[in-house]
Amino acid sequence: MPDDRSRSWPGQGPDPRRRGPSAPQGPYGQAPRRPVPPPPGRPQQPPQQRAYRPEPPPMSGGPELMTHHAYDEPDDGYDVEPESDEKPALTPAQRKKRRWKIIRRVAYGFFGLFFVLPAIAFVITYFLVDVPSPTEVAQSQSQAVTYLYADGSPMGKDVPRGGNRVLLSPDQIPDVMKHAAIATEDDSFETNSGFDVGGLLRAVYNQVTGGVGGGSTISQQYIKKATDNDAPTLTRKWTELAKSFKMNQTYEKKDIITAYLNIIYFGRGAYGVGAASQAFFHKEAKDLSFSEAALLAGLIQQPGRSENPKVAHDRWNTALDRMVKNNYISAADRAAAQFPTPIPLEDSKQQAGAPPAFVVRQVKDELAAHDIPEDRYYSSGYVVQTTIDPKAQQAAEKAATEALEGQVDDNLLDALVAVDTKTGGVLAYYGGKPIVQVNGQDQAGRDWANTPQNPGSSMKPFDLTALLKMGKGLDSTYDGSNNRTFDGRIVRNAGPGSTCSQQCTVAEAMMRSANTVFYDMVLNDTKQGPVKEAAKQAGVKVKEDGGQSIISTKDNNISLGGGETQITPLDMASAYATFAANGQQRARHFVQKVTNAQNEVAYEAATDGKAAFDSDAGKSRQIAGNVTEALKPVIDFSHLKCPNGHECAGKTGTQQHTKVAGEPSWAANANSQTWMVGYTPSVSVAAWVGGDGNKPLHGKGNSPIYGSTIAGPMWQKFLSLYLTGKPGERFEKVDRIGGEVAPPSTSDVVTSSDATPTGENPDGNGNGNDDGDHGRGHDQDGSTNPSTPSSPAKHTKPSTPPKETPTTGDTPEN
Repeated sequence: MPDDRSRSWPGQGPDPRRRGPSAPQGPYGQAPRRPVPPPPGRPQQPPQQRAYRPEPPPMSGGPELMTHHAYDEPDDGYDVEPESDEKPALTPAQRKKRRWKIIRRVAYGFFGLFFVLPAIAFVITYFLVDVPSPTEVAQSQSQAVTYLYADGSPMGKDVPRGGNRVLLSPDQIPDVMKHAAIATEDDSFETNSGFDVGGLLRAVYNQVTGGVGGGSTISQQYIKKATDNDAPTLTRKWTELAKSFKMNQTYEKKDIITAYLNIIYFGRGAYGVGAASQAFFHKEAKDLSFSEAALLAGLIQQPGRSENPKVAHDRWNTALDRMVKNNYISAADRAAAQFPTPIPLEDSKQQAGAPPAFVVRQVKDELAAHDIPEDRYYSSGYVVQTTIDPKAQQAAEKAATEALEGQVDDNLLDALVAVDTKTGGVLAYYGGKPIVQVNGQDQAGRDWANTPQNPGSSMKPFDLTALLKMGKGLDSTYDGSNNRTFDGRIVRNAGPGSTCSQQCTVAEAMMRSANTVFYDMVLNDTKQGPVKEAAKQAGVKVKEDGGQSIISTKDNNISLGGGETQITPLDMASAYATFAANGQQRARHFVQKVTNAQNEVAYEAATDGKAAFDSDAGKSRQIAGNVTEALKPVIDFSHLKCPNGHECAGKTGTQQHTKVAGEPSWAANANSQTWMVGYTPSVSVAAWVGGDGNKPLHGKGNSPIYGSTIAGPMWQKFLSLYLTGKPGERFEKVDRIGGEVAPPSTSDVVTSSDATPTGENPDGNGNGNDDGDHGRGHDQDGSTNPSTPSSPAKHTKPSTPPKETPTTGDTPEN
């Protein structure tokens, strides 16, 4: 067998220790050692000769065993130098070649990962998906929504307006409608393959920069509506792209735009352009003008706001501008275009077996805020269990209807809202007649329960809340005398019954509704901002927070609920419910829960409360309890009464009419808005009676009406009807803030709980009104010196004759 000991690994020299006899060897047969170079700076030393040591003789006693070896002495200070592991240096050309080799490999991997694999996956997805037909989509969009009362009993069905619509063919939809939709929604429709790369990049840019606008083409929108899937996931978007591409490979463009216009939602409950042309213009789609087509196309993006005039005008203008840009109409046509006013809204018409129209509107708004927008509302067979109590709703409709019977003023309107103080759910909702006659024709009525009005003195509990949060209480005193001057303005009380002494406690001022006390309180102590904050904490939803109400702090009119301060009855009922719930605020809502056709819960309202007026729930409870203590005497003082066995508290309110030229003389003393807002421990009720704007309202003999004239009895009747048969209830007791105070003097208080409120002011003169000036339009800068609650307030002496601020209010005799 040949000896391989002299062999080596390829590229490596032969091991010197394995060379043949010709190789030089050391004294023990090992390879000679290479000298170790000296450190830098040290001179080279000549190599030293090692002394020869003779090899020790073999051990006696026989041959050497394999387990025994001769003893090898260690080297004297000489170590074997390891062979160098350094690789030979690369030339610049080699380094460049290696760098490009790495780049090429990364590029190949990138291309495979982001292009080849997605392309393969896209092809697979393409063959797996199907494009829904317009007929299938139309069937899914035509499902009625079932409404239930809070107890599960049926309320009615909301049937889609376009439920029995006919799908139009391409030649039944005019080119102006197709062009308007293309220009507004997808101007690359004629050339793209179902998706627009530029649009996708633009959508990504908008997502990153916070801009607006998406990248969906008409084909993608069709798929999104057809599948009713708008989830923000990559899987949904991927499938949508595949279906859009397949749709464009399968159908012609004229068929795609027709399918799109047959299923898209335009507002007013109308799916498809055929239903929309009837709903908005009462005509066939083939007869639409380019201006009408522009309005319908513009509303595709905001169908839920089709009744908002500003939104409708803006969207119409946008559509026309894009039609000009895409050469579908001329600049001359654009300049001559007139806004096509839609016909009056008709789908508020009460159908047989339909739920109350205004309740439906509130439910739709609530669901839209919880990811069930109007265009999905009819697509899933939803069952909506509302918070409406059937007994409460019947009582509200009866009380509100009978309140206006026998009245001589045709301008009188009313609304009533009841809220469950334990959950925040709306128990009853009456916003007026859903259909009204205008010039002999039916038109949709206005929801007065969600229309903001001047609250008058029903705003004063929020003044008090702001004071209590400062640590001052019901025993604080102010000057309650009449005709006080503030910054050159005279503020007066509404009559002898509303005036008290110069040492008037806050508790008595609330009972009498002394305007001068609360005007002084807000102007000089609490200031306007904390009053607004207290109202918002209680539950008033202002416009800047997405609500309807307006609370202005630019002057002191807020203190008496006048000027630009306007609050809806729905908000007032919700806010007073927080007082009744011991300072726990709960979001008002109309929906308990929503289930789909598979009985899966799609939405369920939360009923948890939170401390409203202080982070400490105990402090919030104490503040609310003190407000309740102040409002309890108002009931008797206003000749109203609580239901048997139930404690109640509340506040009336009145806003004076501003007389204009041409009105009769009696209009100078007339009022335009009246309120009664109050609560028991379990239910809060706001009753409003007023007119549409600044109209002089009157009773018999042109006598003015007040909060306790019509609104008060309506409030009382509702509570009596609703709470009959329910267990009695009383408010929880809390400690007085600021110390104890004696109850108001009973000399001017009606104490009989059996007093029956009358329908009119007996003398028709407004003496003894509990409400006074509401400061309409008077500027107040709040610059007067603060009055000290424990001493009579100082009047500000004007440099010019003071302007008198007119007032009105509620008479105790009403």
